[in-house]
Amino acid sequence: MNTYQFVLLSIFVFTLCFWCGYIVKQNEKGLIEQIRSTPNLTDTAVPTPGFNEDALQKISKDDPKWLQLYEREPKHRPNFTYLISEHSKCRDVMPFVVIFIASHPSEVQARLAIRASWASKKQWYGKSVLTLFLIGNESREQTGKLYLEHEKYRDMIMQDFLDTHKNLTHKTRMAFQWLHDFCPKAQYIMKTDSDVFVNPGNLVNYLLNLKEESSQTLFTGYWLQGAPIRNKRLKYYVSSEEYPLDVFPPYCSGLGYVISGNLALRIYMMMCHVMPFTNEDAYVGVCLRLLGGQVHMPDDNLFFIQRIELEDKIQHLIAAHWVDPVAMKRHWETLQKT
Repeated sequence: MNTYQFVLLSIFVFTLCFWCGYIVKQNEKGLIEQIRSTPNLTDTAVPTPGFNEDALQKISKDDPKWLQLYEREPKHRPNFTYLISEHSKCRDVMPFVVIFIASHPSEVQARLAIRASWASKKQWYGKSVLTLFLIGNESREQTGKLYLEHEKYRDMIMQDFLDTHKNLTHKTRMAFQWLHDFCPKAQYIMKTDSDVFVNPGNLVNYLLNLKEESSQTLFTGYWLQGAPIRNKRLKYYVSSEEYPLDVFPPYCSGLGYVISGNLALRIYMMMCHVMPFTNEDAYVGVCLRLLGGQVHMPDDNLFFIQRIELEDKIQHLIAAHWVDPVAMKRHWETLQKT
C-alpha cells in the first residue's frame, strides 16, 4: 500500500467512526424521547416540573450565600452515555417506588445477596417496587462481566464514567437522570447503598400513610449537616474550587433517603444548574436547598447509620447500614418468619 492509498484509507476509517458515533448518540436521544412520549408513561403526566424562581428570590433575601452555587444557565446537564439503561422498566407497570442502589462493579456478592433477599419481592401492599443497581464503567474485562450479569438479571443502570469514589456524585446524578428520562411518573424514589438492608414493606407502608400535603414534597432519611473537609489527605476532601462555602445545608445520608417523585424531578432539573462536587449526598442537599425544600425528620427511628444489632429492629426499620451479604440473607429470613 502506497502513501496515497494509506491516507485515503485513514480518512475513510475516521469518517466511518465519526458517523457511527453520531448515529449511536442520535439513536440514544431518540430512544429517550420515544420512551417519554409512550402513552403508558405520559398520558396524564404534566411536563417535567421545573423549579420555582420564587424560592431563589427568597434565598437571595434570607441567605444569599447559597446562590454562589447556582448558575442560571443549565451548564451542568449530565453528558454521560448509557451503557446499560433498562429503559423499558416503567413501560408496562409504573412503580410506586424505585429503589436505586449504588454499587461498585466488584460488589457481585452484595448484589446477589440483595436480589436473593429484600429485592426479591416486587409487590408490597399492592404497590409495585422496582429495584435497580447504579454502576459506573471500569476495565474492559470487568465491564464484560457486568454485561453478562445484566443479561441475566436486567436490573442495572450503567453510564460511561469511571466508577471511582471521586465520581460517586455522577452515580447519584445518574439515578435522578434515569427517573427523568425513563420513569417520570414513579411516585417515590429511594437512593441507598449495596451494604444497606432495606425493609421495602415498611418503606411502602410509611409512604402510604403520609399526609397528602407531605407526599408531594417528601425528602426524608438520616439527617446530617456539616462542613466540607479541606484536608487533602482525607478521603472526603472537597476543594474550595469545587465547593466555595464553609458549610453544607441539611441533607440525608446516602445509606437511604426517600424523595417524592415530583420533587426528585425538580432536583434533577436543579442539578443541571449546580456544579457537581465530591460529596454526593451533600450535593443533593444543596439542590434541595436551592429549591426551597427541607429535610423531613421521620417521627420514628427508621434509618440506622451506625453498625448495630438488628435482630430486634428488623421489623420496624426502613434502612440499616453496614450489612454484609451473609447478614443480608439472614435478616431477610428473619423478616419472613415474622
